[in-house]
Amino acid sequence: MTGEQTAAARACLAAAESDTATFPAIVGALVGAGFESYAVDFRRAAATYYLPSGDSLELPTHKAATAIAPALDDAGLTAAIREAQQQAPGYTYRGFCEKAAAAGCAGYIVSFPGRRAVYFARTGQTHVELFPGS
Repeated sequence: MTGEQTAAARACLAAAESDTATFPAIVGALVGAGFESYAVDFRRAAATYYLPSGDSLELPTHKAATAIAPALDDAGLTAAIREAQQQAPGYTYRGFCEKAAAAGCAGYIVSFPGRRAVYFARTGQTHVELFPGS
């Protein structure tokens, strides 16, 4: 992994957590830097960025204050996702993470070639969200 790729991943995480870039802008920057996916683990407070070569970079994220619910509430998670997609008034990434955890989401994986995000629960339940327009 190059220094530029490491810097891009760090900048994208900082932009997400400070609400200074949208999801599409972050995806564009990561794809432009050569990444194929990333994963966010709410239990470990970590984000991992993956290159097609198998190289990866793990970065610490903020720790959600909300406990992860024991089972996936698909309706609650879907509502949080829609709020993010629509950039609803008052939307923040940290708020999204809190709502996702309250809905039982333990983390998610974003695949750029697959054009989807897969949200997963502690139980192994999943919710697949295709990128808008896919």
